[in-house]
Amino acid sequence: MIKIIKIFFVLAFIVGFWFLFTLTSSNDSEEAKTFVIKSGQGVNEISNNLDEADIIKSKFVFETWLWLKKSEDKMQAGVYDVPGDISIRRLANMFMIGSESSQQAITLLEGWSRPFMAEAVAKAGYSEEEFLEITSKKSDWQSNYDFLEDAPDNASLEGYIFPDTYFVDDSTTLEIFVGKCLNNFDKKLTDELRQEIEKQGKSIFEVVTLASIIEREVPVSTDKKMIADVFLKRIDAGIGLQSDATINFITGKKDPTPSLDDLQVDSPYNTYKYRGLPPGPIASPGIDSIEAVLYPTSNDYYYFLTTPEGDVIYSVDHDEHVANKQKYLK
Repeated sequence: MIKIIKIFFVLAFIVGFWFLFTLTSSNDSEEAKTFVIKSGQGVNEISNNLDEADIIKSKFVFETWLWLKKSEDKMQAGVYDVPGDISIRRLANMFMIGSESSQQAITLLEGWSRPFMAEAVAKAGYSEEEFLEITSKKSDWQSNYDFLEDAPDNASLEGYIFPDTYFVDDSTTLEIFVGKCLNNFDKKLTDELRQEIEKQGKSIFEVVTLASIIEREVPVSTDKKMIADVFLKRIDAGIGLQSDATINFITGKKDPTPSLDDLQVDSPYNTYKYRGLPPGPIASPGIDSIEAVLYPTSNDYYYFLTTPEGDVIYSVDHDEHVANKQKYLK
């Protein structure tokens, strides 16, 4: 019994020593990083994000230390400039005190159109109207970004404002912010992707346009590649895309299923009335939607629908599609 107690104390000492060492030792990184805690995030989500960013050595130690200090609910939302050599204990204290950085984060989501982005930008203190004006003409930006060259002269930046989280401060003008978004698009559209676009005889504008529709139609990457093949086959066959997402782009409605009156709207973006691609992108696609257009998953389907639960149901022909509508969209 005494031997077991001794072993227990030795193990406890080792675990305690490891915990204290991990808590107080620096992360041994030379690179300072920017880290964001969003309002409403809990300790588990924060520690997962810290671990993915290689800022902490142990999620267990980070979470346990906050629990011991009864400080799980004291993490302050903000943008933090995190030194590369910070310890978990210093980091926890920093998060409890709050950010001293003048930066704030603007998050633009995949599938957002410019008006939705304008609302997010406005929350950071910018003007919605100015954002929409600055992004209304691709010609104002084309000299700096060659990926805009094949877009029509009257095109806006719709589709090119890459969805991501961006950091701004008092010195960041709207022009600088939009430049950050376009620089990000330029970086994400790699040489490999550009070469593939050229190899397939497509234009960047066409790829972004179709990718934007796919982004709005379905959120799952595997379905995106399936739907890309469906849309590409319909275009080749001269069949209208019949995308509800393009109808909602016209009406501005958020309803997943347009009304019969909506389907009659006379607009070149109405892909029920007009065949081929609409005049331009309807939203900003993520890179997986762009890749779906270039690397689609071959299939035999020409129709699909999305159930209220988010499942995608495919059909080979129109009759099967109508039957699936009656079955899944009652």
